[in-house]
Amino acid sequence: MTDPHVLEVTVHVAAPPQTVFAYFTDPARYIQWMGSTADVQAVPGGSYRVGISDGVEAAGEFVEVDPPRRLVFTWGWTHEQAVPPGSTRVVVTFTEENGGTRVVLSHYDLPTDQQRDHHRAGWQTYLDRLATRAAGGDPGPDPNAQAANDHGGRAENARTRSVPPQLRVQR
Repeated sequence: MTDPHVLEVTVHVAAPPQTVFAYFTDPARYIQWMGSTADVQAVPGGSYRVGISDGVEAAGEFVEVDPPRRLVFTWGWTHEQAVPPGSTRVVVTFTEENGGTRVVLSHYDLPTDQQRDHHRAGWQTYLDRLATRAAGGDPGPDPNAQAANDHGGRAENARTRSVPPQLRVQR
């Protein structure tokens, strides 16, 4: 990492790039390693919204989608004005390495050292969970997620009702 203002986290995953890439673009797979709800429409201009816990969501939109090599999306929190939705940029690269995939996540434009430290810890936790899940393991429940109200397997709230059924996923 050359720029101290860019957060960079990397992990090796014992799975091919196509498999790992899908854990960022398929809502059903996304929540297996991060969050409890996901609305990820992996096309340029598509929605990126992940519910971490009740009332805490990361939100932005996809800027670049180059399967299975690279993803770029904007990022921010719906509950925190220090990093509002879409105010920062995340670049994720997937490179074949040693029979698996080297994932490098770079997070740009975080406003303070404190925010970079907070996000570094979060991304490291979640990329470690991704490495476990994509390799076929069970990372256990998301340590930050709270159980959502479940009504017949679907949460009935404003966040999920507006998402097309094929993209609506909830644990």
